[in-house]
Amino acid sequence: MTTFYDVPAGLLLPEVASTLSSDHSIELPEWAVSVKTGIHRENPPVSAEWWQTRAAAILRKVAMNGPIGVNHLAQSYGGKVDRGAQPNRAKSGSRKIVRSILQQLEDAGLVEKVLHRVIEDAEGEKMDLYKGRKVTGAGHKVLDSAARSVKESADSSFPGLNKY
Repeated sequence: MTTFYDVPAGLLLPEVASTLSSDHSIELPEWAVSVKTGIHRENPPVSAEWWQTRAAAILRKVAMNGPIGVNHLAQSYGGKVDRGAQPNRAKSGSRKIVRSILQQLEDAGLVEKVLHRVIEDAEGEKMDLYKGRKVTGAGHKVLDSAARSVKESADSSFPGLNKY
């Protein structure tokens, strides 16, 4: 049985992005039209479907590395910042974009939060602490069905993949 681990991300992500956009579960917010994806970028994305592609990539990363939090995901979408004469430094990407996409994936039922523990604050009220988010069964189904539909083209493009 083919899973999303068996297919390269370059072939899998466009298929997952088209699935997410056809479901209308992942939609571009109004503010995201002119926003940069991080401090290391000069301009906003030029692709019309960049939000769905980023959502597909985040869904794949959550499925592979989950439970994973917003900060770790934002760091993986970061890059180096030009500081003039000083050496470049690594900066994380936009956490607002990652957080919004994760919330949309939660509303679609593809991702869920993982509870770490419950604590009490100074006033005695209980608060939940979460480890991060992990993919649900429906999220696995979306990724695996996309992998199955792309498997033949992956085998023809990369002949060594048919061993797996």
